[in-house]
Amino acid sequence: MSDTTNPEKPREIAAIDLGSNSFHMVVARVVGQGLQIVSRHKQRVRLASGLDNHQNLDNAAINRGIECLAMFAERLQGFDQENVRVAATFTLREAKNSHVFLQRAQLAFPYPIEIIPGVEEARLIYLGVSHTQPGEDRKLVVDIGGGSTELVIGKNFNPALVNSKRMGCVSFNERFFKDGEISPKRFASAQLAAELKLEGMARQYIKYGWEEAVGSSGTIKAIREVLIASGHDDGIITRKRLDGLIEQVLAFKSSDELVLPGLSPDRQPVFAAGLALLLGVFHALNIEKMVFSDGALREGLLYEMEDRFQHSDIRSRTAADLAERYHIDQDHAERVQQVAENVYLQAEPQLGPKKAELVILMSWAALLHEVGLSISHSGFHKHSAYILQNTNLSGFNQEQQTVLATLTRFHRKALKLGEMPEFALFKLKHIFPLIRALRLACVLNVQRSGDPLPDVKLEANDDHWSLVFPEHWLSQNRLLAADLETEQAYWAAVGWTLTIAK
Repeated sequence: MSDTTNPEKPREIAAIDLGSNSFHMVVARVVGQGLQIVSRHKQRVRLASGLDNHQNLDNAAINRGIECLAMFAERLQGFDQENVRVAATFTLREAKNSHVFLQRAQLAFPYPIEIIPGVEEARLIYLGVSHTQPGEDRKLVVDIGGGSTELVIGKNFNPALVNSKRMGCVSFNERFFKDGEISPKRFASAQLAAELKLEGMARQYIKYGWEEAVGSSGTIKAIREVLIASGHDDGIITRKRLDGLIEQVLAFKSSDELVLPGLSPDRQPVFAAGLALLLGVFHALNIEKMVFSDGALREGLLYEMEDRFQHSDIRSRTAADLAERYHIDQDHAERVQQVAENVYLQAEPQLGPKKAELVILMSWAALLHEVGLSISHSGFHKHSAYILQNTNLSGFNQEQQTVLATLTRFHRKALKLGEMPEFALFKLKHIFPLIRALRLACVLNVQRSGDPLPDVKLEANDDHWSLVFPEHWLSQNRLLAADLETEQAYWAAVGWTLTIAK
């Protein structure tokens, strides 16, 4: 009799890209060492058009986004959180009320949304292209989105130069073609603006060099489709072909009239802006020809999810690189890390997925809490927070960087909790125990002697924590005892209680 046992169902993962113009979702099945795309979904949301002069998203744009996410949620029924990754890009980075969008999204969409920095978006785009574009040559990857343009040079899966510029087809359309009018003067102004935006980095990119230029995402895809429909079957984008396409576009007086073979109606309003932007990129970087890759941000998210499932976490490498760059005392940092983890796990013995992620973030914050010492010892916790908030940290989304910065900012001195930032994915009640654990770990290791600490027990009840030391130990370590008394005063000032049982 043949074996009719069903093989284990393949793991399915999904990645969603919340762009300025459209929301995209791709679902893939993990097959062996690769991914098999199961389905793709796209909805034109026009999120960026909802930004007002004060950089707030209007209610109509938020509603369009939430409605799209609700549709995506239907497709994702049965997917665990760890198998879905959602990245929001330029518009939600810029929107001052992005927290409103995220709060409302939680009601319709059961998966966390990460707002990722521009350079992190660029890195993930490069990863998506590298996994889907064959060849081992050094690549220049260009991705023109609705609000930003990402430019990366790298080889294989390793990006070397990474940049994100605040210019996209939607923002350029608003700036140069707002009323839909197309003219040679407007087109030239848009192209020149793109070249000037790239002026500061162009020399470095050209000097570094590449063997192949690759374009990705909607703007470049739309240009390629028009070129193919015009008879350029190989789909290669060259300067000469762009010049010919520009002549065709300038024959029209407005975007409403712009009808070209291969141009879809949803791309019609922003096509001239995207074309001017791409030509500016070609001129600034001396690009002669460009091929197109189907891989982009969402494919990068997919492949990184699977890489994390099989291999090491890129965030660990990022933290290690930063520690080395700022000459951190590794032995001391690791002692603080171990004590912080021990203290926190005594306070929070039951870890769900969200708390487990926060423990990892606290561990990295412990390893990196002294990066600011390279600037000055005075107020170094503030310097550390600034570095962690504003450095390109590969693998970390915007909120994760904010958690790292917050923990380092509050790891010593007065607890000015009124300066706490707003969080979208986490609640303050989840952040506060991390701060307490890290502060206590730093106090307990303040003498930097390296001598083993005694077995310190913690009893925690919400904002009331009690440390229990072995009998007579503190009387033999009076400097530490004095530091703990100072720490008690800091806690009491914000309504927390720290009891020391001697």
